[in-house]
Amino acid sequence: MKILFVADGRSPIALNWMSYFVDTAHEVHLASTFACKPDLNLASFHLVPVAFSGFKSRQMETQGRNRNKSLGGGIRANLRTSLRHWIGTFTLPGNAKALENLIDRISPDLVHAMRIPYEGMLAAQALRRDSGVPLLVSVWGNDFTLHAPSTPWMSAYTRKTLQRTNGLHVDCQRDIRLASDWGFTKIKPAIVLPGNGGVRLDEFYPPLPGERMEPETIINPRGIRAYIRNDTFFKAARLVVDNHPSIKFVCPAMADEPEAEKWIQKLKLKSSIVLLPHVSRQEMGDLYRRSIITISPSLHDGTPNTLLEGMACSCFPIAGDIESLREWITSGKNGILIDPEDSVALTTAILTALDQADFRQRAGEINFRMVSERAEYFQVMKSAERFYMEISD
Repeated sequence: MKILFVADGRSPIALNWMSYFVDTAHEVHLASTFACKPDLNLASFHLVPVAFSGFKSRQMETQGRNRNKSLGGGIRANLRTSLRHWIGTFTLPGNAKALENLIDRISPDLVHAMRIPYEGMLAAQALRRDSGVPLLVSVWGNDFTLHAPSTPWMSAYTRKTLQRTNGLHVDCQRDIRLASDWGFTKIKPAIVLPGNGGVRLDEFYPPLPGERMEPETIINPRGIRAYIRNDTFFKAARLVVDNHPSIKFVCPAMADEPEAEKWIQKLKLKSSIVLLPHVSRQEMGDLYRRSIITISPSLHDGTPNTLLEGMACSCFPIAGDIESLREWITSGKNGILIDPEDSVALTTAILTALDQADFRQRAGEINFRMVSERAEYFQVMKSAERFYMEISD
């Protein structure tokens, strides 16, 4: 099968998904919305920027790792997201023409856009209805709950995208319902699969006896995002440390982030929190196995890949109490769900988990079994491959 992906080629989620089709001898082309050099054996690679992603990529390359000087680097994540919501859609028509020309040259059997804003919007604008090329769109966690209602233009383009889409991939049952509210016809095929293709159980698995770190460690793997209440996390961390001074927190993807550094300084947490850069999947697996609790104080989410990876490592999950996460976590049974805006509730949940080792152990056994049955990478991707065939027939 000849597949053209429209995706952010820097994204580990997209790369994990595409690698399966490369490895199984499909002809894989990538139209990336960001400049990158993906380590995949692609049939072709093309840069098709949208929503100022080309400018952002050049700035990041020029400034290197000093994100304080790059476009938006010194702006809070929610403001950066808001700016893209208001003006990003105005870049779609011109860039869609470039993608349309690319589709004509490649003549793929299927176009798969990974995420509605802005890859799905771009592909829907580029694909003429008489082209005969089917469009599959992946919905990522907050496409409907955060992005779609943010501005009149985002709403309109979300509806246009779902009306043009031939098939839909979502990572939670909730988004099938929400998709119909945004214009996706229920008679069209849809499938629920983890967004990044699932969990590689050779990298994410429970620790051996005694492998957990001393002192006890808690991980927040979500980084700085507009929909993650890290203010709640840092305030709770201060309260937890007051009760358990030896506790350590590790935060991948937060190194050099001004917002994180501000909270650490304000709450005097420098000796208790380690800010890490982005790390590899193998390193993330090691961090989960050394941690006893994983935290995700999100306001918007589908099924976070970090949640499934932590669960596979029997790392006890505490997360925001939102509909999509209830598809995986029954609070009080295999994790705890809390109000993501309530630092006291998060503190109480952490202290409860710290004090109840048997609870954590039972939850870990449930969670590893659940991920193995519902989210193992190769099983998921075989289902995705069959879905591709259904869409393209």
